[in-house]
Amino acid sequence: MNKVECTLCPRHCKLAQGQRGDCRVRTNVNGKLFSLVYGNPCAVHVDPIEKKPVFHMLPGTTAFSIATAGCNLHCLYCQNWEISQSQPEETRNSAMAPEIVVASTLQAGCRSIAYTYSEPVVFYEYTLDTSRLAREKNIRNIIVTAGYIEQEPLLELCKVTDAASVNLKGITDDFYKKMCNATLRPVQDAILAMKKKGVWVEIINLVIPTWNDSDDDIRGLARWVKENCGKETPLHLSRFWPMHKLQNLPPTPETTLSRAWDISRAEGLDYVYVGNIPEHPGNSTKCPSCEKIIIKRYGYQILENHMDGGKCGYCKAPIPGIWQ
Repeated sequence: MNKVECTLCPRHCKLAQGQRGDCRVRTNVNGKLFSLVYGNPCAVHVDPIEKKPVFHMLPGTTAFSIATAGCNLHCLYCQNWEISQSQPEETRNSAMAPEIVVASTLQAGCRSIAYTYSEPVVFYEYTLDTSRLAREKNIRNIIVTAGYIEQEPLLELCKVTDAASVNLKGITDDFYKKMCNATLRPVQDAILAMKKKGVWVEIINLVIPTWNDSDDDIRGLARWVKENCGKETPLHLSRFWPMHKLQNLPPTPETTLSRAWDISRAEGLDYVYVGNIPEHPGNSTKCPSCEKIIIKRYGYQILENHMDGGKCGYCKAPIPGIWQ
């Protein structure tokens, strides 16, 4: 009796009294669905916006970054598994209502708030309410997400989201089932919905040795991004480090990432980046028109910025993104 169905993500957990969803942070209390993490982040930091990674929005600024426990995916290689795979009573939490998050953002001099580290989908109500208040104070909102969410709640969130850094973890359903206990199509649908609603989207792919690092994997990923999102959509190819339940593999070789970088650019993407290798030339933004470096980076640090508003400072070609 009094079962509740959660319609936030594709899992559609049906919860009996006192039962928690797959995410471990949403529960049935007397026939109503409650969040156990609203206003209780377990991670609060000020980060360079480049760390999200978001490279085409307010470069060189900082993002007030928050996360709660929980996630609706269970990636074997999760880089933040200590909080994403935990219950809220297992993490050290802070009491931060949306008003406090916004006030803290202003006090820290940040231009944006990033809902990040674990998965903002599972702390959806907290993200949504905070984002609405942030908009009133001219603060930008960034969701760093795996994109495993149903369309109705996503479209509501899009109304107050400026940018999304979306982890497209692989390009096959088989990869998602084996590595994340999830499916591919809802993530692709979420990316397309965000693009359609005018959210600035950057896509991240963690390149994992033997799992999604073949030429066919990379080529298929790049082609999907170009054909469905547009060649102007940034693609970040990030280095894998052995973590969580996938510590038997080595870190991604730099040669693999360089090959993936070359393949993705050859497929026609204008902005392909290499993450977690600070000295790699794939850290920087090159103008597709004149081919000069307009934002030179070393990891998260901006060394040179030759942007002129939303244009290349050299040839004045427009560069897509959020620059002011």
